Amino acid sequence: MATFISVPLKKSSEVELVKPLSKFVTATYPAGEEQAEYLRSVDELNKLRKSALGRPLDKHESSLEILLRYYDQLCSVEPKFPFSENQLCLTFTWKDAFDKGSLFSGSVKLALASIGYEKTCVLFNAAALASQIASEQNLDNDEGLKTAAKFYQLASGAFGHIRDTVLSALNREPTMDISPETVGTLSNIMLAQAQEVFFLKAASDKMKDAVIAKLANQAADYYGDAFKQCQYKDNLPKEVLPVLAAKHCIMQANAELHQSILAKQKKRFGEEIARLQHAAELVKTVATSHDEYVSVKDLTEKINRALTAAKKDNDFIYHDRVPEVKDLEHIGKAALVKPTAITPPLSQKFADLFEKMVPMAVQQSMSIYGQRKAETVNRLVGTMREATNLCNGVLASLNLPAALEDLSGDSIPQSIAEKARAVVQLGGLQSIEQLIRDLPELLTRNREILDEALKMLNDEETTDNELRSKFNQRWNRTPSGDLYKPLQGSNFSNILDKAVQADQVVRDRYNAHCDMITLLCKPENELNAAIPSANPTKTLQGSEVVNVLRSQLAKLDEMKRERETLEGEIKAVTFDMSTVFLTSLAQDGAISEEQMSLSKLDQLYGAYNQRVQATLRTQEELLGQVQTSHQEFSSLKQSNTEANQREEVLKKLASAHDSYVEISNNLREGTKFYNDLTEILLKFQNKCSDIVFARKTERDELLKDLQQSIAREPSAPSFNVPAYQSAPAAPAGGPTPAPRTVFTGQPQQAQQQPPQMKPNPPARPPPPSFNPQAASPNPATTPTGPPNSNPPPLAPPSQAQGPPYPSYPGYYQMPMGYNPYAYGQYHMPNMPNMPNMPYMPYQQTPGQGGYPAAPPGGQPYPGYPQQPPQQQPYYPQQ
Repeated sequence: MATFISVPLKKSSEVELVKPLSKFVTATYPAGEEQAEYLRSVDELNKLRKSALGRPLDKHESSLEILLRYYDQLCSVEPKFPFSENQLCLTFTWKDAFDKGSLFSGSVKLALASIGYEKTCVLFNAAALASQIASEQNLDNDEGLKTAAKFYQLASGAFGHIRDTVLSALNREPTMDISPETVGTLSNIMLAQAQEVFFLKAASDKMKDAVIAKLANQAADYYGDAFKQCQYKDNLPKEVLPVLAAKHCIMQANAELHQSILAKQKKRFGEEIARLQHAAELVKTVATSHDEYVSVKDLTEKINRALTAAKKDNDFIYHDRVPEVKDLEHIGKAALVKPTAITPPLSQKFADLFEKMVPMAVQQSMSIYGQRKAETVNRLVGTMREATNLCNGVLASLNLPAALEDLSGDSIPQSIAEKARAVVQLGGLQSIEQLIRDLPELLTRNREILDEALKMLNDEETTDNELRSKFNQRWNRTPSGDLYKPLQGSNFSNILDKAVQADQVVRDRYNAHCDMITLLCKPENELNAAIPSANPTKTLQGSEVVNVLRSQLAKLDEMKRERETLEGEIKAVTFDMSTVFLTSLAQDGAISEEQMSLSKLDQLYGAYNQRVQATLRTQEELLGQVQTSHQEFSSLKQSNTEANQREEVLKKLASAHDSYVEISNNLREGTKFYNDLTEILLKFQNKCSDIVFARKTERDELLKDLQQSIAREPSAPSFNVPAYQSAPAAPAGGPTPAPRTVFTGQPQQAQQQPPQMKPNPPARPPPPSFNPQAASPNPATTPTGPPNSNPPPLAPPSQAQGPPYPSYPGYYQMPMGYNPYAYGQYHMPNMPNMPNMPYMPYQQTPGQGGYPAAPPGGQPYPGYPQQPPQQQPYYPQQ
């Protein structure tokens, strides 16, 4: 009766973990101690997987501990790495635990780029190993019973967890062993076995019969539920169903047995007999139908002894009426087991290898927060820079402050001289031209990287579409087009197109101011000579209008310096949002990134935004005042052609300086943009390469599986053979293959059909008489002699028939295997080259007389009548 079902482990293929995980770590985290620690953790994770899945595991708790530790580590790693088909793609391949495969097609397996699939299969192995450990326990002592009950409940909880999560974890049809129906049945089986262990514990402790009966009845109920779930399905090996049926009957028989003892104690002797009779029928059913799986000999003897004694006492003493089974009171139930909740960590020795690494949800939230922060900073800084450029443009159009410094009319204004020296210090024309020449090379390099990456994706997508159109519904993997959409390769193309347009705007601006910038780069004497002279306006020196303008320009310069300081403060603002996101993830299980980020950014940059708006209002007021004062200043100046020309050149020189600074900044930003984009595109290219490689591996595995499935299909459609062409099939020779089994306990009794023996051949006939003269008879000669009324006997139908011998006149048709030359030496006159063969010694058969010795050549055998050979039947007449 102590037969317990255990589940075999799934087998996994080796997976390359180190390379893709290390590549992600080096691309995500800067070089340093943190990166080195994560790389060491990647190596430890790879070693842990090999220990858990890369070798056979003993049926011991230490092996289960390794499996649980690897499962806990997977649960910890899953949110910290972007495991997906289009990011960090790791393909895990597992075989069906119950499918043993065949010689040509192999066993059923499934390859998926899903960490959830890996977790599911590892948890399945943990549950299977727990069932094996439990089935190996010695149930004759309390320690073995406690251990078995513990691991059966763990296995039940693990299978139940898989049942609830497998479809969401895989997002496709799983293999049969981890389908919700299969693992749900296995969960119920493990729970029933745990309940049975409690029943055995109660029986060994000799608890009250009422309690034992309830425990047994509950176990019978669990076994019955499991039996119903797999009764009409072929998702478990065929040996499981009869074991479940037998266990259901055995537990029910035990419940009736102990309930009969309780009835006897209450002096309900008829009920005692009825329950014992029911129990005897149940164990008889097991012994008749399932004896090869479960032995009930001891239980049967126990029930029969109790039933015999009860009947004897009732017949001679009590004479109590025996009720029908349907009229008996139902036995209660007592469930003492429940599936173990699967809440990581399950291992007692678990230590997170990536404890310091934040989850991907936090990383993604941090990335989006960083983008929001950068947008806020760029918006504030860009607003101030635009306002400053507007201010410089207005002042350049008014020729300020050069107009105030050029009152003499024949020297270079101080502001123009300073701007010329600034342009020379920044590198002049050579610096700008070099930056402009570098841009196309940087653009071309980025184009080539992007084109190569997109070509890999397009080629793989083309191959995937061709195979999908070839195999139709069989090609059941994610379409490449849907998979590559999140990569946003087209966005990079749009970014490069916009960058090209921006480069053209900068070139046009440079061409527009190139002449004036060239003039600013010349020596001071050449610059002074290039500026037209004008009549002196020394009378305006010291006037109130000039002083007011200079005061207003000074305020504008002070405002610009404040903006530079404010810009530095805005860029220097830092805050670690990871703590906020981690707290939210731990408390709520999710991160409301947008709400939290906007609230924090408003808190950090709200005051700076107000200061920026204040500078804008100040600039607007000062520019209005400057324009009013400049009008008054212009009306006091003497207007003439030379003065207008000089003022126009000074305006262009001031505007050229501002344009030079802006163009130089734009070109340096463009160079930095292209260099940064190169790194991003290289990462994108590596990601595309990894994804394409993983997809190729998955494609090869799927093609192999499809070829195997096609090979298993019939090569031609079936058709009905006419009845007259059908013949009874010969029995297959050789031993019957042993059936699969997933449970331990008593060995199965292999039932083999004894090979059918061939029928004994007929007794050896006497040799026919040989007449040399009859070798060439005349076909027209009528044979003489008495007619034969008995036809020659036929060979047995089961005996193989050889090819027909040719029938010539004067020769007999010999059966297969008959060699007339072995009986003696014959002389063939027509065949002189025929060698003479010696006589073979005849082995006398017991009970049969021997043949006489051979007569001389040409003489007949004595005692046999001479008859024409062409009419003589092969066998002698009776």
